[in-house]
Amino acid sequence: MLLDADNVYYRELNKQIRELVAQGETEFEIINVRGQRYIADGLDGDLKFLVKGVPGQDMAAFMRGPTIHVQGNAQDGVGNTMDDGLVVIDGMAGDVVGYAMRGGKVLVKGDVGYRVGIHMKAYKEKFPVLVIGGKAGDFLGEYMAGGAIILLGMFTGKPSAPICGRSLGTGMHGGVIYVRGEVPLEQLGPHLKTEPVDEEDMKLITANLEQFCQEFGVDLKAVLAEPFQRVKPFSHRPYGNLYVAC
Repeated sequence: MLLDADNVYYRELNKQIRELVAQGETEFEIINVRGQRYIADGLDGDLKFLVKGVPGQDMAAFMRGPTIHVQGNAQDGVGNTMDDGLVVIDGMAGDVVGYAMRGGKVLVKGDVGYRVGIHMKAYKEKFPVLVIGGKAGDFLGEYMAGGAIILLGMFTGKPSAPICGRSLGTGMHGGVIYVRGEVPLEQLGPHLKTEPVDEEDMKLITANLEQFCQEFGVDLKAVLAEPFQRVKPFSHRPYGNLYVAC
């Protein structure tokens, strides 16, 4: 189903999508997208979206199963509290991508903004994964509780910037962040450490990078040519000593 979003208000566009899903449509191509918010929010099932343009805030929020491929950049909040599904973004994405993400996968070829992966979590069989081909802003993985973030730093519009901003993983108490190459220690949040990855880490990294490279036409061998570091918390209660028992 082809939908033209040119000059269509976001509420009307989302109403159209929901009505068509209720009628049994499962595949959508949406063209001329210019900031319309909340695309595919709360939808579940085997639905496919090809989005051409720049979707607005909170695309794929609360989503449970659909696949979204964006031919362009995306604004803030992609995958907000997403439960399952796949989001592929050919360009860059804004702030708070994957906020409180509970499952599924988000693949971004380029750079991302601030506080990406904040409050990511895993539960039972749910294990969210966020792969960033470029660089990230401050507070990547802040308060992270589960899942995995893989940061490559390769496909970036900021060649002179560090691979990540300040306070990487601040408040992190679960999950894992993998960084290709060296982690700038001055960018690392408190109570965190880095260490080389092991064999099990590489299995997880390689499996997700195979999909990343397939989606974006990237050479997997080139991506794996640099070693990866693992960022993990010292404790699952990094600020436990700040509180006094009564």
